[in-house]
Amino acid sequence: MIVTLLTALVLQSAPPPAAMVPPWDDRIGIAAQQGADEAAATLDRMHQAAADADGETYFAQFSDGARFVGTDASEHWDISAFKAYAEPIFTRGQGWTYRPYDRTLIISGDVAWFDEKLDNDSYGALRGSGLLRRTGPGEVWKIEQYVLSFTVPNDKAKAVVDVIKSAAAD
Repeated sequence: MIVTLLTALVLQSAPPPAAMVPPWDDRIGIAAQQGADEAAATLDRMHQAAADADGETYFAQFSDGARFVGTDASEHWDISAFKAYAEPIFTRGQGWTYRPYDRTLIISGDVAWFDEKLDNDSYGALRGSGLLRRTGPGEVWKIEQYVLSFTVPNDKAKAVVDVIKSAAAD
């Protein structure tokens, strides 16, 4: 009986559940959207600079410790190695054009991870994924890792794996 009375008193003195929810603050949603827009703009600048063979703008989108992972198993570069590969191509006025057409971007604090579907004239459908971090003066978004990969339909995967295995055996 005493336990029942104490329970009733505790329940009566607890604030209603609605009082425990903080009031809605539109600034939080606006700041999150602004962060997502800024992170997406970094990716868009990177893609445009690659298409324009603008190495300076392209590499300015990456952090000093960034990694680029390409489609070939050997393409796992820190940013300085990737620059050594790409800058001569850009210097010749050549670049590469990947057109993003579907992107998912998730932000948590100063970190954003993403995946995007890309279209390329030579390779067709590809996927880019990676991580950005807001850092430095002005807290700008920089690419920490970018992974470019081919999309392989499930019904074609065995044939692709067989080709890779046969190339490894050579």
